[in-house]
Amino acid sequence: MSVLKLGIPKGSLQDATFELMAKSGWRLRAAQRSYFPTVDDPNLECNLLRAQEMSRYVESGTLDAGLTGKDWIEENQSDIQVVCDLVYSKATQKPTRWVLAVAKDSEIKSLEDLQGKKVATEMINFTRRYLEERGIQVSLEFSWGATEAKVVNGLADAIVEVTETGSTIKAHGLKIIHELMTSHTQLIANHEAWADPWKRAKIEQLALLLQGALAGSERVGLKMNVPEEIMEEIMPLLPCLDGPTVAEIYGKSMKSVEIVVERIQVRDLVPELRRRGVHGIIEYPLHKVI
Repeated sequence: MSVLKLGIPKGSLQDATFELMAKSGWRLRAAQRSYFPTVDDPNLECNLLRAQEMSRYVESGTLDAGLTGKDWIEENQSDIQVVCDLVYSKATQKPTRWVLAVAKDSEIKSLEDLQGKKVATEMINFTRRYLEERGIQVSLEFSWGATEAKVVNGLADAIVEVTETGSTIKAHGLKIIHELMTSHTQLIANHEAWADPWKRAKIEQLALLLQGALAGSERVGLKMNVPEEIMEEIMPLLPCLDGPTVAEIYGKSMKSVEIVVERIQVRDLVPELRRRGVHGIIEYPLHKVI
């Protein structure tokens, strides 16, 4: 029986990935301290690995495919196939940013001011290349964690750290002066697996359903009853993927209208529809949009 070896990121993205896989059709379960989640698909074998290491194990062929951040692919300079982008994080489904931060009262105002300074970061290789390409020489130190504290304690002049909102950096008395990279999760595969017809089909199945589940999480379905006399007035208000679905309502001079909209649009759209005479409005979640 053919099996695809898939790497799942351990750590901050693990719960979000398990949830996304479940929405996509694969239910994963991991016992405490286990690195080998069970999955309800005999053709899939899952391994938990740190996102920082994922691309190296995919590149070597230890794994056929994996989910990891664009940032760690850049850091490792891995020769792999990027199958698709999956823009999600553990809570916000937003990309993350790698930024340069210094103390609020620092004399460092720009990248050029870093010349000869000490910079702490977990992403050593990318940061070195980024600065060297701009002619900036610094002393780089690897940070195992608590990177923000390195500046506060005087162990570094600046840090390169990952953030979503910047709130943690600000809370430590630092300020962001430059953004180096925007990162998001990607589904990757090694070239040998990508060249294998069965494995490629399995990877493409994963990509299709993972992207569909992400799209579904951002949208909802709306179904409503619209009196015939206001149909022409209501139609321009309805955002949707392709066009509203309209059906007759037996014995009534009204139509049943169904649309798919961005979740965030509902808060403004529904009150406006109700004000104009639409009723029987039902909102329902979507598992996937493909």
